[in-house]
Amino acid sequence: MDPAWLQTYRWIVENGDKRTDPWLLVYSPLPVTFIFLCYLFVLWAGPRFMKHREPVDLKAVLIVYNFTMVCWSAYMVHEFLVSSWLSGYSLLCQPVDYSDSPLAMRMAKVCWWFFFSKVIELCDTMFFILRKKNNQLTFLHVYHHGTMIVNWWLGVKYLAGGQSFLIGLVNSTVHVVMYLYYGLAAFGPHMQRYLWWKRYLTRLQLTQFVILTVHAFYNLFAECDYPDRMNALICAYLVSLIVLFSNFYIQSYLSTKKKSQA
Repeated sequence: MDPAWLQTYRWIVENGDKRTDPWLLVYSPLPVTFIFLCYLFVLWAGPRFMKHREPVDLKAVLIVYNFTMVCWSAYMVHEFLVSSWLSGYSLLCQPVDYSDSPLAMRMAKVCWWFFFSKVIELCDTMFFILRKKNNQLTFLHVYHHGTMIVNWWLGVKYLAGGQSFLIGLVNSTVHVVMYLYYGLAAFGPHMQRYLWWKRYLTRLQLTQFVILTVHAFYNLFAECDYPDRMNALICAYLVSLIVLFSNFYIQSYLSTKKKSQA
């Protein structure tokens, strides 16, 4: 009789989407777990390593990185939109199409690209550390970046498509705007007068979380061939993000405004 942990591991790797199992980082949870643990290690060791060193000038790297992420996010918006539109997706209830049809595979592939983009976005944290912007390494930042790779590994492993496409579509749209802001900001302080819309980024992020929470909550009670456990997990996770981003918005903008008026 195999130990429980080995039985659990076998169930995890053997019950995934057979279409996505051969793709990079998908088949086993070990690679993404290793990435997550490395991320936590860098968070611990990075600031200590940089403590007595000068901040690294990453202006050129940040410009290239952020505008690359704009293009990548725009590509995913296009693929989510086209794949869902041509497949006749429903916004209210959309089961996963596990077939090997061209459109089903196209949707599965963009889900994988979305997951992989979350791995690449861990670079955001690395850049903060190298530039000694440790004030940006908040619980919100770490929680959001660290959990997204795990959540979307689960998505690609078991549910590459279906109504979870809406999360990828909405989040990729928001990231086009977000990385555009970061890309422009990377040019230097002279750009700040053109970036008055920074606070609206947080509002945009909160709006996406509310929309996606309502969507997932609705599907908890609708008769839809999509796992309720996944909808419940999505709801709980999005509510946590709403709380954290709301607190960030209040502390960053509303509290500051009150202090300036005092």
